Amino acid sequence: MDADAIEAGRRRWQARYDAARTRDADFTTLSGDPVEPVYGPAPGDDLAGFERIGWPGEYPFTRGLHPTGYRGRTWTIRQFAGFGNAEQTNERYRTILRNGGGGLSVAFDMPTLMGRDSDDPKALGEVGHCGVAIDSAADMEILFRDIPLGEVTTSMTISGPAVPVFCMYLVAAERQGVPVETLNGTLQTDIFKEYIAQKEWLFPPEPHLRLIGDLMEYTAARIPAYKPLSVSGYHIREAGATAAQELAYTLADGFGYVELGLSRGLPVDDVARGLSFFFDAHVDFFEEIAKFRAARRIWARWMRDVYGATSERAQWLRFHTQTAGVSLTAQQPYNNVVRTAVEALAAVLGGTNSLHTNALDETLALPSERAAEIALRTQQVLMEETGVTSVADPLGGSWYVEALTDRIEADAERIFEEIAERGRRALATSGGGEHAIGPMTSGLLNGIEDGWFTGQIAESAFQYQQALEKGDKRVVGVNCHTASVTDELEILRVSHEVEREQVRALGARRAERDEAAVRARLAELVRVARGEGDTIAPMLDAVRAEATLGEICGALREVWGGYTEPAGF
Repeated sequence: MDADAIEAGRRRWQARYDAARTRDADFTTLSGDPVEPVYGPAPGDDLAGFERIGWPGEYPFTRGLHPTGYRGRTWTIRQFAGFGNAEQTNERYRTILRNGGGGLSVAFDMPTLMGRDSDDPKALGEVGHCGVAIDSAADMEILFRDIPLGEVTTSMTISGPAVPVFCMYLVAAERQGVPVETLNGTLQTDIFKEYIAQKEWLFPPEPHLRLIGDLMEYTAARIPAYKPLSVSGYHIREAGATAAQELAYTLADGFGYVELGLSRGLPVDDVARGLSFFFDAHVDFFEEIAKFRAARRIWARWMRDVYGATSERAQWLRFHTQTAGVSLTAQQPYNNVVRTAVEALAAVLGGTNSLHTNALDETLALPSERAAEIALRTQQVLMEETGVTSVADPLGGSWYVEALTDRIEADAERIFEEIAERGRRALATSGGGEHAIGPMTSGLLNGIEDGWFTGQIAESAFQYQQALEKGDKRVVGVNCHTASVTDELEILRVSHEVEREQVRALGARRAERDEAAVRARLAELVRVARGEGDTIAPMLDAVRAEATLGEICGALREVWGGYTEPAGF
């Protein structure tokens, strides 16, 4: 890019920066020297390829979505939490908010994630252990007691039974007296990544996509600020994917959901604005920063050039980040504080919009209150003490970071083409034509059905494990520097009494409700599910009657059946 074009971009950035609001904060170094809000080529310099780097707040958004960076608004501290029953988790949420957390992120227990009630035989011994147990709207009411849902953004990390859980959230808001159209938050709902990595599905892919399409239409019409989909790479990376695979599979899933929205007649600008993303921040510092920068650039280009999005907001890739759970070690667990801080800093330098920092003891159990506080304070130290909020994309222009960004982008583009080619071959085998949802969706479904995604991730995980066992990759406290004076940690243990009490409360709730009304509303849901109508309205009616999550999901299983992934070796 020649010097005149670079200077014109600088002037555009300056005009937008001057028109934007910035925080009333000290933007100087620790020594008191002022710093500029952004840095770039010196006036008069030519820089080949600078259009791919650009200025903050301008297409292709490599350097961030806003001209002010974190000077305008810092990232949201959104700590992921949930354990035991709704009352216990509510106490933890209120503690997080009192201590400076800016939003809530709900972790559900395994029975809830699998659409089963706490008294289901398959739930035995699992209730409340990896998150909070939610059986009906009454639990959701307790979960958010004294937390005004109209004022707090809430993320819910659940995919298989996401839609009925969302209906319980809406009913809890109704019972608080909060107009549902004012709600703001994110529902994960990303079923593609379940088939690819996490394995928490309920039905075959097509019924899940139908539910997600219904949800997209419902929120677009009634709750415009709410994001019905958080497309998740986190679980893909935790399963063993490389950084490029995490990025490519996640964005390809996002393209599939864009196609789903378009197939429902929704405008692309509305669909894209309803998506957010969720990435892993692993321990390879510069690779992670480059991954986040490449993600914004790829998404902006595909939204504009492939899917025809015209508004800037539709071209924005907004993402939440969680530090890498898989990087935590049971050996010398206090080292995890350092790992988490490095990963969180990578997320911030990569421009994350919100962030969760893992606790040092999460490799052993749910975080204790003390460990959760350290995790929260890690973000606050980065935000308040390090100066990272003063300058937008401070590593932009680094030869190393820019080369990594370009490399990861190129790797991702090769993977997109491979997914698309799988879709084309699948359509040709089935007689040609176009997929009912879209071409990327065709490739995604083909890769799920024949186990290609899981095979690719397994191969990457195997290669890393080999390098670890040979000592080529080193992990402190595991295969090097193993001597330690660290004592065993005291960890949070969820009492079996939690399960007994949850089952008792669920039984009492069933005894008190209008059973005939529940049966009638579940029957109506089944009737709609057998046809082609909208599933959200009858599901909401069932939830209002205190139908349980297991009853709703069980009724739908009877209609749509279950799913077994293909065997792979």
